[in-house]
Amino acid sequence: MTRPPPKSPLIAVIGATGTGKSQLAVELSKRYNGEIINGDAMQLYAGLPIITNKITVEEQQGIPHHLLGYIGLHEQTWVVGTFVKRALSMIEEIRSRGKLPILVGGTHYYTQSLLFRDRLAEEDHNEPKDFVPDTKQQWPMLDELTEVLLNELRRVDPIMADRWHPNDRRKIQRSLEIYLQTGRKASDIYAEQRKGVVSRDGSVDLDADQSPPDAPPMRFPTLLFWLHADSDNLRDRLDMRVEKMLADGLLEEVKELSAFASSQATDGVEIDQSRGIWVSIGYKEFQAYAAALQEGRLSVRQLEKLKAEAIERTQIATRQYAKRQLRWIRIKLVNALAQADASNNLYLLNGTDISSFGPDVVAPALELAHSFLTASSPMPNPTSLSAIASEMLIPRRDYDHAATPEKWTRQHCELCDVTCVTEDQWAMHVNGKAHRKLSSKAKKATAEAISQATADVAACNKNVERPP
Repeated sequence: MTRPPPKSPLIAVIGATGTGKSQLAVELSKRYNGEIINGDAMQLYAGLPIITNKITVEEQQGIPHHLLGYIGLHEQTWVVGTFVKRALSMIEEIRSRGKLPILVGGTHYYTQSLLFRDRLAEEDHNEPKDFVPDTKQQWPMLDELTEVLLNELRRVDPIMADRWHPNDRRKIQRSLEIYLQTGRKASDIYAEQRKGVVSRDGSVDLDADQSPPDAPPMRFPTLLFWLHADSDNLRDRLDMRVEKMLADGLLEEVKELSAFASSQATDGVEIDQSRGIWVSIGYKEFQAYAAALQEGRLSVRQLEKLKAEAIERTQIATRQYAKRQLRWIRIKLVNALAQADASNNLYLLNGTDISSFGPDVVAPALELAHSFLTASSPMPNPTSLSAIASEMLIPRRDYDHAATPEKWTRQHCELCDVTCVTEDQWAMHVNGKAHRKLSSKAKKATAEAISQATADVAACNKNVERPP
């Protein structure tokens, strides 16, 4: 039995940073009369093309890109509800011109919230959410700096305070908001949700039907392409990209952001640098080096050391971000699609070998998109395309257990300046190549310092023993 072509289709391109998502989206748009919608939170900001890794005008090849460079540096990153509202409006506008909307970006909670209809944040405490009307007017505390919010959350709900990354303002703010609205700890409510049913007022009905809720339906017929690359290859690629960013003018953008912060301070505007554009990878890591260069007070050797440390920290942060993106897809999106009986909508394309991106990624994507849009041939089973697809597209069974409070631990690695909020993340970090490398350097430096101190003490003792 043949199927009709999908009505009001959408194509989404997802994957870790550095896998070629933008390039594939352009190729799809050229072939199928598409326009691209940005789904990356940092690329919403105007300017700073290097720090935010925006696609260049040349790389866009004349394809319209929407929600790219859309908001000013002074604005906060959109909460998910704002993004969904703007993206839906843009999708409608693109379709009104007879074009195909293609969503591309690495902020996967944006993507997932757009794809599924009426997906409530209460179903997943990890997902950001719009505030209810007048909440901030009723509780001005919610407008305080992230550090203040975290201290207050630590006072009223230490379990949730220890769960979140100290810079994750949205989640800290949301947990505190739950307490202010209901008078009950968010950690208690989430624990009770696993045993019973929590009503909107925060009360628990242990006698209610505890069968899992119906999976939220998808908003549109959607074809998803997941660009994947093996970890070793991607790590090398991302490390080289940081070097390229530096060569392309990263420091100038760091100076630009710092100058903007200074001008805001002069005007009496206080900036919370724990959110918004200020948490973009590359800014905080290179801030000290850029300032030292400008001041000219350090020696060449000191500057080189500072530069090497900044590069390494940026590379670590980039790799950690790629791991979080991968985890979101595997743990959240793959499961959400399975629950919505839409697993056959997601195709994994192996972009490990960048030299064969055309035949390995672009060609199969164009062929699959043609079958999807025209219904000219049956769509293949996504797990049949490759061995890696058969492994990665199977929903992880530990999904429901991954976020239980019993496993909520937050640990900070001072050496790498990395905070992990689950035991799995911590184990992955301390066993990672970057951490081991820095740890080895630190041990070597400590040993040298001890050796030098021992030599100094011996010399001092020798001087004391020497007769006047």
